[in-house]
Amino acid sequence: MFAGQPVLILWDASHIWGLMAWRAVRALGLPCRLVKAQDIAEGSLLRKSQPGARGLLLVPGGSARLKARALGAKGREAVRRWLAAGNAYLGFCGGAGLALTQVHADDGLNVCPWKRASYPQRLHHLISGHVRASVNCGLEFSPRFGHCQSGDGLYALPVWWPGQFESRQDTDVQVLAVAQCPDRDFWLGDLPLQKLPGKAIAHWKDLYGVNVSADFLEGRPLVVSGDYGAGRYVLSYSHLETPHSAQANAWLAQLLASMTHVTPSAVEVPLWQLRRPGDVWPHSRESQPLRDALRHMRALLDLAVEHHLFFARTHWLWGWRTSLPGAGCNNLHAALCTLLELEPTPAALACWRSGCERFAALEHIFAAGAEDHVLACRLAESLGPTLPNVVDRRWLAQQRTALFGHPMYGGGILAELLSMLEDVIYLAQENARES
Repeated sequence: MFAGQPVLILWDASHIWGLMAWRAVRALGLPCRLVKAQDIAEGSLLRKSQPGARGLLLVPGGSARLKARALGAKGREAVRRWLAAGNAYLGFCGGAGLALTQVHADDGLNVCPWKRASYPQRLHHLISGHVRASVNCGLEFSPRFGHCQSGDGLYALPVWWPGQFESRQDTDVQVLAVAQCPDRDFWLGDLPLQKLPGKAIAHWKDLYGVNVSADFLEGRPLVVSGDYGAGRYVLSYSHLETPHSAQANAWLAQLLASMTHVTPSAVEVPLWQLRRPGDVWPHSRESQPLRDALRHMRALLDLAVEHHLFFARTHWLWGWRTSLPGAGCNNLHAALCTLLELEPTPAALACWRSGCERFAALEHIFAAGAEDHVLACRLAESLGPTLPNVVDRRWLAQQRTALFGHPMYGGGILAELLSMLEDVIYLAQENARES
């Protein structure tokens, strides 16, 4: 891959995970560019391929199904042809799931013969934090670290509500890393596992039949690779692009070097300080709705924390009770912070000006409704044991859907707000700086 050929990052249906991946590649010193599914469907991958060069398509987390639908049949076929021609694919979480063989062909690329495993318990999807993992050394894309941070020979790799591979032995898929056990910052839903006494975990299993020990992780493939035609893919249910995750970031830098033939200038992604974002947008009446929206979003997050519904998880992520729309709140907050930190291009400014009035009107409705929803959830939780019907659960669900959409696939007012912001970010990418 020539220096002028950037890493291509699929922008659709990625939200905070797309922002995180984009930031990570830039922080590691590689040229990169956001691409839309529609452009891929119209042939942009094949047009931009250079003879004798290896291109890389990085697909961040997010809904694999929504990514597949955004690509459409033409886009999915274009990715397969491009990959088979000798290029490379790197997928994280939802991006990994997109490449797997799907029950319904329209839901994925079907370039890896493995499938996504079903969940015997929904609990298995509600995991986040770092896991301890063993790695298979000596393979082309294996990590080449000289050390571990502990004496157990395992590596700390981050996961954020991942899927799982349904492994098969009759294929040429190579397993690069295997999960073994939770690390110290591991959560199951909104339960910090390391702070639960082992006695309580055993009692819960005996009394209620609920196993929160996370022993289901042991032996599960976490990162795999394989061939598709003349191309190569690496699929990871670990988010190697997670900020300030040293071993994951070092492996990501090695993968980028191997898959692009360009040596990164750094091996670690720095802290992503979303609690103290920058602001370089010109101050004007038209840009005020952006700052108002960020102020409203921070007030909502602070309110939820004060009422013990959300909690500070990392420098870039708020955790949340499993019944609350925490993912949507994090997506919107990250998009607002990112956009205000970008110097707008003329195209980005024009795009924003054309929609800023509608954004302001929708955001006003969303901010008031989201605050009402969070407080209603708090009231329902507080009075539920004595007045179980004081807050109609069906009404809460309807309100959540109108504001935030489906928990997995999004929608509602939030989807339109995110779409507006992400369109402007896409147009502002030429002025992006490492942050």
